[in-house]
Amino acid sequence: MKCGIVVFPGSNCDHDCDHILKKILNQETHWLWHKDEVDLSSFDLILLPGGFSYGDYLRAGAISRFSPVMNSVIRFAENGGKVLGICNGFQILLESGLLPGALMQNHTRKFICKNVYVRVETTGTPFTQKCNDKSVLEIPIAHHQGSYYIDPHSLSDLEEKGQILFRYCDAKGGISESSNPNGSVGSVAGLCNEQKNVMGMMPHPERCADPLWANIDGQSIFQSLISQAENAKRT
Repeated sequence: MKCGIVVFPGSNCDHDCDHILKKILNQETHWLWHKDEVDLSSFDLILLPGGFSYGDYLRAGAISRFSPVMNSVIRFAENGGKVLGICNGFQILLESGLLPGALMQNHTRKFICKNVYVRVETTGTPFTQKCNDKSVLEIPIAHHQGSYYIDPHSLSDLEEKGQILFRYCDAKGGISESSNPNGSVGSVAGLCNEQKNVMGMMPHPERCADPLWANIDGQSIFQSLISQAENAKRT
């Protein structure tokens, strides 16, 4: 799988993603600088990593959305290319209109950095096909503006179309107010577009995917994308 990792001023999880994809999962990776508008048609995956692009000024992701590389990312996505946004990358995807809704300050008004549990809501996407349906993954979060919001009608629409991929839950998969760390509506932790080729999530799967660590739950997301890319090349 040929992966492009976008680097914005303030990205700080780009090398984490590169380490997992290249060193652990043996995939081809390339850096994509935010100022460069380039042809991405040869890539299998474009990844927007976490961090604090442009210092989160105005709103998280609001300035990065206008970086020249995002014109390339939008064209890539519109042509069916796979795009994954993690944390700040998720924020940028929302600001760019590639995903619906918005991310606001956590309901506690505090930065949250801890492990959380998320439940896999569907395995029928390129991002989750190697996960078990309704399985529970333990994945770290680290954000201040991570509370997902969308109006109730649109939330129902996302549910009906199978676009909600992950929800915050407890260790047994139960969903409640106490298992929701940031106040996201519907306990949404990750979602995709209607075409299911663009996905954003606040938790960091790249931080739990190295076998040297006790937890490798995040690997299933990357393995799903690798499997999808390999299958696409066979057809």
